Amino acid sequence: MLREFKADLHIHTSLSPCADEEMFPGRIIEQAKMNNLDIVGICDHNSAENVIATQKIGQREDIAVIGGIEATSQEEVHILALFDSVQELFKFQEIIYEKLSGFNDEKVFGRQLIINENDEVTGSSSRLLIGATYLSLQEIVQTICSLGGLSIASHIDRESFSIISQLGFIPEGLILDALELSPNYKQRTSSFSGMRINPELYGFPLVTFSDAHFLRDIGKSFTIFLMKEASIGEIKKALSGEDGRKVMI
Repeated sequence: MLREFKADLHIHTSLSPCADEEMFPGRIIEQAKMNNLDIVGICDHNSAENVIATQKIGQREDIAVIGGIEATSQEEVHILALFDSVQELFKFQEIIYEKLSGFNDEKVFGRQLIINENDEVTGSSSRLLIGATYLSLQEIVQTICSLGGLSIASHIDRESFSIISQLGFIPEGLILDALELSPNYKQRTSSFSGMRINPELYGFPLVTFSDAHFLRDIGKSFTIFLMKEASIGEIKKALSGEDGRKVMI
């Protein structure tokens, strides 16, 4: 039986140096419940080290948590990579880590906190998570696809770190599952070149999520998926309109 799932699949935890340090897994799930979300996606920059803790808390609170990473290509394009399997997620993280250099400067970029399922700080990452990998956009998307994940181009209407701002176009043959619009997409009237953004012209399904870096922003923007269950397979069916599944933004 199909039902509607209210989903915000682009949320950062306190592992992302640009996120507020209050973005602990338990607080994220609490805020998600307050905003009647059914599914959240944890997508920190170039890392997934707070995913398992968030999933454990989500399971207790009946919120589905899909694990992901917001990967940064060598062109400085942000791509959401979401996986059903923790094993595949951490395979992807390993590939990202192999191609990510540098060390975090907490005074410049902020702390990168690792939190457990009791909302306790257990450590921090010394990697330069805010940096770009040595992987091309094409390599990142192909890797996500090979691991059975969902690949979504992040906030394509933003003036930085989007596929449009960095490249000016979407390369032909790029195997994306969807394009994400930022929470303010309805207010944006022009692109970076002075022309109106018409995401529909790119020919990919459209979704919108909060890209929350602060608790108050969780659920600020969301997508409704009509599907059977909270899984990557079902989301892919909804994005392609298969078997009665669909997407509403």
